[in-house]
Amino acid sequence: MTTASRPEALRERALAALTAARARTVSLTDPVSEPDLTAQHSPLMSPLVWDLAHIGNQEELWLLRNVAGQEFLRPDINSLYDAFEHPRSERPKLPLLGPREARRYAADVRGRVFDLLERTPLEGSGLLDDGFAFGMIAQHEQQHDETMLITHQLRRGAPVLSAPDPDPPLGPPPAAAEVLVPGGPFTMGTSAEPWSLDNERPAHTRETGAFWIDTVPVTNAAYEAFIADGGYGERRWWAAEGWEQIRAHEIEAPLFWRREAGQWLRRRFGVTEPVPGDEPVLHVSWYEADAYARWAGRRLPSEEEWEKAARFDPASGRSTRYPWGDADPTPAHANLGQRHLRPARAGSYPAGASPLGVRQLIGDVWEWTSSDFLPYPGFRAFPYREYSEVFFGPGHKVLRGGSFAVDEVACRGTFRNWDLPVRRQIFSGFRTARDA
Repeated sequence: MTTASRPEALRERALAALTAARARTVSLTDPVSEPDLTAQHSPLMSPLVWDLAHIGNQEELWLLRNVAGQEFLRPDINSLYDAFEHPRSERPKLPLLGPREARRYAADVRGRVFDLLERTPLEGSGLLDDGFAFGMIAQHEQQHDETMLITHQLRRGAPVLSAPDPDPPLGPPPAAAEVLVPGGPFTMGTSAEPWSLDNERPAHTRETGAFWIDTVPVTNAAYEAFIADGGYGERRWWAAEGWEQIRAHEIEAPLFWRREAGQWLRRRFGVTEPVPGDEPVLHVSWYEADAYARWAGRRLPSEEEWEKAARFDPASGRSTRYPWGDADPTPAHANLGQRHLRPARAGSYPAGASPLGVRQLIGDVWEWTSSDFLPYPGFRAFPYREYSEVFFGPGHKVLRGGSFAVDEVACRGTFRNWDLPVRRQIFSGFRTARDA
């Protein structure tokens, strides 16, 4: 749905998005014991109970306070759940709400939000137009659900999550390992997507040269060849900071991999299993992706190249919402929404391919690009600077496309993610490109 002119349709969409997000939050927190909810499983991540209350606190701030003008239910906890006031490593030391209290607080806020959604006119301000504030909060909760899923991956102990494996690919494999994307202008970003976030805006014209891009993400088998060829020991493949990083931390493979009895094993949500060669590689940093690309005689695509490959239709000359067109994602298009707890095999989802035949641009793994996270021409921070603007600059690299851990409400052809180039715990992979 690109627009919704009727308030009832907007309300239904917002209600469905908020309900789906809360169901997922429950599925990530209810199976976990109270000690596991309050423990910090990695200094890189918050305790799960912090995320649970933070979700409710942000919902209260933006919907009950800023939209409805209500007084805070718990003004005493606002500073505890301010992500900028307390770094993740310090959050376990704070007087956080306990699991029962956090659940009760989040449920109280949500009940009031549903009442607000029923009676609020979805127009008249930037926060209300097209139900933006409700969509923003649904996206925020889903983004924290992905963060909590990362915490589950870092958590030690018996598995507590389960999901079916992705189906085998339907239809023939891709005809070629790479496809040619023509040079010329295209429309990047959006000015029309109702729930797009500030860093996706505005739509503007970008020019690219012609380039080749991988038809599918780089697989585990391909990455194993890089390891076997001594890729982690060859200084020439690595950016200077990346070389320092892998030497200082003795990194020799993607995170969660280990070598045993002549084969690579990985830990995935509490299960140890052989690394599947036909899946996209996962849990690699930008430095690792960049080193592999150099070793392969290629490079990472720029952000504009990635978006052109994902959205540009040469036949019509327009940019679509998704690689397959303007329709919302279905399970036939992409591996999204934590339906599975792993990427699908490379070459899956032919129905989700771009007009040029590039597959799996949406879902499965976040894809590192070569680009720094920077504002688009005409960028305007909305509704707060801390969502995007404070992260702009050379310190963060852009990732595109989403992963199996991303819900469709927080994943579009224009959606931009960013992180530090050292990050490996995220569900990150990549594909490579070369000049034509």
